[in-house]
Parts: sequence; C-alpha cells; structure tokens
Amino acid sequence: MNRYRGFRALKVALFIVIAVAVIGAVVMSLWNWLAPDLFGGRTIDFWQALGLFALARLLVGGLRGGAHRAHWRHRMAERWDSLSEEERAKARAAMQRRCGGRDRAQTPAEGTP
Repeated sequence: MNRYRGFRALKVALFIVIAVAVIGAVVMSLWNWLAPDLFGGRTIDFWQALGLFALARLLVGGLRGGAHRAHWRHRMAERWDSLSEEERAKARAAMQRRCGGRDRAQTPAEGTP
C-alpha cells in the first residue's frame, strides 16, 4: 500500500513541476510577445514570468482554489429552497429593483428596440 502512495505522490509532484513549467513558459512567451510592442516594456525571463503569474493570481484569484465558489452556491441554493413562494417572489422583485432587471414575461412596447 505504501509503495502505491509513493508512486502516486511522485506522479503528482511530476505533474505539478510540469504544470508550473508550462505556465511559466506560456506567461513568459505571451509577455515577451505582447508587452514590448504594446507598452514599450522589456522582456522577462522564466522566473519573472512565474512571479508575474503569482502576483496576478493573488490580485485577481486570491489564495483559494475554486471550491469556495461551489460551497457558496450550495448555501444559496439551500436558502432559496427554504423560502416560501411569496418570499421568493419578494426576493426576485428586490433583486430586479437593485440590478435594473425587467420581467422576462413582459414584451417591449411597440416602437422601442
């Protein structure tokens, strides 16, 4: 059993190394292809590309993976299921007021695009 775990860990580590190498190469290639021409920037090397990717991931994506989004969606579905029909209608109306939505059942008036 331990031998299988060691082999699996080796495969995972190898996959991570390959993924990091591919991500670094892609970011470096894209930056060196676009930035000098578009912004007058200088070219970067592999390690700078990995740093740039890490910085972008921190600023845009945060530290967590995608699992927290699914958890949030699950909690909202549970809350929605616990509402009565009139509470759901009230929530829909409030969301439409806040987000500027319109009722899909309504048809636009004649003469308006």
